[in-house]
Amino acid sequence: MTNATLPDVYQEYLDALLESGLLIASGVPGVYGKGQVFEDILDRVNRGAAESGRDLQAEVLSFPPVLNKKLLEKTGYLQSFPHLTGTVHSFFGNEHDHAAVLDEVAAGEAWTARFSSTDVVLCPASCYPVYPYATGTLPVGGRTIDVQSYCFRHEPSGDPARLQSFRMHEFVRLGLPDDVQAFRDMWLDRGQVYLKALGLDVRAEVANDPFFGRGGKILAESQRGQALKFELVVPICSTERPTALVSCNYHQDHFAQKFDIKTSDGECAHSACVGFGLERITLALFKTHGLTPATWPVEVRRTLGL
Repeated sequence: MTNATLPDVYQEYLDALLESGLLIASGVPGVYGKGQVFEDILDRVNRGAAESGRDLQAEVLSFPPVLNKKLLEKTGYLQSFPHLTGTVHSFFGNEHDHAAVLDEVAAGEAWTARFSSTDVVLCPASCYPVYPYATGTLPVGGRTIDVQSYCFRHEPSGDPARLQSFRMHEFVRLGLPDDVQAFRDMWLDRGQVYLKALGLDVRAEVANDPFFGRGGKILAESQRGQALKFELVVPICSTERPTALVSCNYHQDHFAQKFDIKTSDGECAHSACVGFGLERITLALFKTHGLTPATWPVEVRRTLGL
């Protein structure tokens, strides 16, 4: 839905979040500052997500919110999601060019044309840096990685849960096909257990990524037909169009082929990732239980350690 077709409840919830100081307007749709209370709940949500996977003894990694541009090209992301991609441009000119930029700024004209692409792009998912890191032969039993970072997708919206800049906590599994698919399926259950403990009305749905163009429709149908992607959805502003809070994805050998990741017996590995949208879960909590955490149900407060 475009902003023009969003029901009033989306704007009403956004207004309430801004008026309460939970979110802070930036002047750009889908880009918000966060107040202290919001950040405290998000941090507790994040710790709970980490605890859900504690028994996996995953290797914990952290990456910056930018990627090597060549890495993004190699993943195939530009073929499927050019409309979501965020590039990073900087100034490479001389003093004359700088003066021209300032003139354009003063005149209210477009000045970014004088900036050129750098070697980095904005990271679209926390798991993307993991695959080049895992290049080579996996240990016996495969590899499990816990990773989180800020991510960016260019989809400005008046829906407060559809952010352009957001945090994602992911668990990535690399190994044999059966093990990897079992990992994805296990998280379908674990994710629902965690969200239900937060008092959220969650259900699992087969889903597809927002592939670009007419060719993307074929990819989306294939992804759904093979049940490669599931989302754990919760009504935030709409029961008819619930919001995905957790994404459970089986990539088959897509990333392993791109980055030469082998199992211990020399076969091409498979991969899966499970991503917790930290802002979305936090926003679902405030919409479901109210804007004051002190009044939330005892069970929810206990789960969050409040």
